[in-house]
Amino acid sequence: MTTSIEELWTMPEAALIGAYQSARRQFVDKKFARDTQRARLDWMRAKLFLTSPGGVSERRMAVDVSEDLARKGQELREMTRDLDLVKIDVDIIAMVIRLRGGSAPTGAPSDGSGDGEPEHEG
Repeated sequence: MTTSIEELWTMPEAALIGAYQSARRQFVDKKFARDTQRARLDWMRAKLFLTSPGGVSERRMAVDVSEDLARKGQELREMTRDLDLVKIDVDIIAMVIRLRGGSAPTGAPSDGSGDGEPEHEG
């Protein structure tokens, strides 16, 4: 976050709401990019599994040792870290709004980005 907590605390309410909106927009953009990358990685794993020769064990081994998939997996982990940092910014701004006496923003981001499992929406 480029703005310190002290600056957020002294910021006018309109600017604080604008910062919250900007952070939320950034969170949604990064979450979409991360989820898209996760889906691509899953698709690449499935495609490699289906096109690999041999039995199930050999196919799984081919997927596990693929350098390209490992690189994509690392990129995905980095995207998840960036997403978590943006979520922290959103949460801090929402906390400042609540502590200053404003109503709590609704729809605060909550994703399972830390658990490594894809979200299941229902």
